[in-house]
Amino acid sequence: MCFPLRLQKGKFKVIEAYRVQHSHHKAPVKGGIRYSSTVGEDEIKALAALMSYKCALVNVPFGGAKGGVKINPNKFSIDQLERITRRFTSELIKNNSIGPAVDVPAPDYGTGPREMAWIADTYMTFNSEQVNAMGCVTGKPLSQHGIRGRTEATGRGVYFGIREAVDGYEDMQKLGLYPGIGDKRVIIQGLGNVGYYAGLNLQQNGATIIGIAEFEGGIYKEDGLDVEAVHKHRMDTGSIVNFEGAKNIKNGQDLLEYECEILVPAALENQITKKNAGKIKAKIIAEAANGPITADGEKILLKRGVFIIPDLYLNAGGVTVSYFEWLKNISRVSFGKINKRYNELNNEMMVSAIEDASDTNLTFKQRTQLIKGAGEFELVDSGLEGVMVTAYHEINEIRKAKEVENLRTAAFINSLDKIALSYMELGVFP
Repeated sequence: MCFPLRLQKGKFKVIEAYRVQHSHHKAPVKGGIRYSSTVGEDEIKALAALMSYKCALVNVPFGGAKGGVKINPNKFSIDQLERITRRFTSELIKNNSIGPAVDVPAPDYGTGPREMAWIADTYMTFNSEQVNAMGCVTGKPLSQHGIRGRTEATGRGVYFGIREAVDGYEDMQKLGLYPGIGDKRVIIQGLGNVGYYAGLNLQQNGATIIGIAEFEGGIYKEDGLDVEAVHKHRMDTGSIVNFEGAKNIKNGQDLLEYECEILVPAALENQITKKNAGKIKAKIIAEAANGPITADGEKILLKRGVFIIPDLYLNAGGVTVSYFEWLKNISRVSFGKINKRYNELNNEMMVSAIEDASDTNLTFKQRTQLIKGAGEFELVDSGLEGVMVTAYHEINEIRKAKEVENLRTAAFINSLDKIALSYMELGVFP
């Protein structure tokens, strides 16, 4: 679709945009909207297909979709971005391509909670009679019926996926590594939302982040970088380079070839190709971004014995928590709202009974931790962990049972089997 944007002095710019729905084996369909100058029809079609497989893989009951607007958001004012977003939403409404029971967008590269709030508000304007209208889009700010834990979801899901993979004794033994995250050196490409939270969680659980790459350059520190401090430095200065105590790397792409145990590409697609795959020294590549490894690059990596945790699985944390947000919106009640206080009172009575029976007084901190009832964030995080853990072991079992060479193939087998079964149950296949 195309629509005009009025610029200054009476000039206009025609904006090119896309929304692709790949599979309707489940309804609604689900997929992010990206703002990028590289957006094109083929790219959006491929990403929509990936969303179908991703949702099926983690048992989230959505079909796959994707959207994109072909702009560089950095070259437009906030007012212009709002007008573009609202007009794009009105075009989606006109084509019946958005709605809580039809098609539910979410943030992607170049978009975030602000854009999702504009989309929700525009949809509400056209559909004010719908009680569940806020379920038309996910990734919204908390003030606009978003959900706690959505911001961290994809990066935290990446952490859970890596944790499950490196806990596998047989796979780590083949790589010459000990199971667990504790002794692993990690290099991250991309310190956006996904890379930041993935790195932060890996660091908090014992990994050493030795390198971070961004489009403006990279930084390296053998004894480890403080991810939170690097993020603050970038917020303050606009760049990760010149971080205190770290070595600057002029071309951030070069960091992909540095020695480490785990490489986490969390930026854009096509970062590891046949040109540089042979130079990669990481033993594990965790695809936090969509399609960071090309098909030719993957062949080289697999031949060299590199263990790849595929994007199809690893970055599914975002859509998982988006599903939780959608459920919250259509049920119109936040998780934990009804039962949190009830659970706290029960826990308090149990702790008091234990203290009386054992003649022991717990510390204030111990009592607080034991009594605390689960709120929305705790329930969402627990649900996310459960989904990521279950999905990993499903695909790993398929990999072993069918004797396929890698997790990606096993993940596609799992997804396609589930989608095919859905169509058969709908009577689409004879």
